[in-house]
Amino acid sequence: MKALAITTYGGPEVVHLEQDAPVPVIEAGHLLVRVRCAGINFMDIHTRQGKYANSRTYPVRLPITLGMEGAGDVVEVGEGVTGYAVGDRVAWCISWGSHAEYVSIPAARAAKLGDDVGYDLAAAAIFQGSTAHYLVEDVARLASGSTCLVHAAAGSIGQLLVQMAKRKGAMVIATASDAAKRDVARARGADIVLPYDDGAFADAVRDATDGQGVDVVFDAVGRTTLRHSFRATKTRGLVVNYGSVSGSLQDLDPIELGESGSLFLTRPRLADHMQNGQVVQARADAVFTAIREGDLTIDFNALHGLQSVIPAHARIEARQQIGKEVVWI
Repeated sequence: MKALAITTYGGPEVVHLEQDAPVPVIEAGHLLVRVRCAGINFMDIHTRQGKYANSRTYPVRLPITLGMEGAGDVVEVGEGVTGYAVGDRVAWCISWGSHAEYVSIPAARAAKLGDDVGYDLAAAAIFQGSTAHYLVEDVARLASGSTCLVHAAAGSIGQLLVQMAKRKGAMVIATASDAAKRDVARARGADIVLPYDDGAFADAVRDATDGQGVDVVFDAVGRTTLRHSFRATKTRGLVVNYGSVSGSLQDLDPIELGESGSLFLTRPRLADHMQNGQVVQARADAVFTAIREGDLTIDFNALHGLQSVIPAHARIEARQQIGKEVVWI
């Protein structure tokens, strides 16, 4: 089979297309899937760069076939798996190997797809949709009347956070780096959209909330925004640092959280919120239901063939995309 693999960490040049890679041998508890579409996102870039080389949450080790989300058809069911049959249409995420014609995935990471959900939409939505869902539902626990700040609101997850927060009845303040991206955030339903302005967004958030600050901040930017996010959060509020696009904050003293209003700071990961197959299916169902009902829009930034993914890796690394990149396998 064809597969995109790496044997060493580095830039896009380390990704190579294998023409005769072996089809994975199915394990107990797994499904062998014919991949139809796979997504590309920053986790693929981080995998290639080696950021998970020592991770316990995501134990990805060399050599590795890239791609940690996708959609396709079950062609073989492993020992001990119940509830799945050959021919089932499924989607999955945080299980590596999707940038290939076949992949073996844990059945507990798979979700069945309705006939009305295309492979391209499923591959685009399963990871980032599940991420936004657990952040809104499980971590932030947004409800009608809640207030939140979403950074990088024109990014793929940022757009979903805005829409899911509005679906819950929350007031959403969003930030984005330029006018075009701020227009995207408005189109997704953000009530107030701000530039970063070297941290001045925190003052604008305070002004917009009668000096209180928001209940929750969703911050995937990291080093350049996180301390300013503290200033934008109300007393005893929650800061959710779910990514570090600008780099990690290396010198944070926990006393800063106390000085900023006895704040709560968390750095969650999706894997810890996908405990079993029932949870995975429930998240997928919630995402696709919101799409069907018109409350959730997912744009495709680009569609690639398998052999053209290496340039896509370079492009995504260079700048955050508005929309989702998908690979047709």
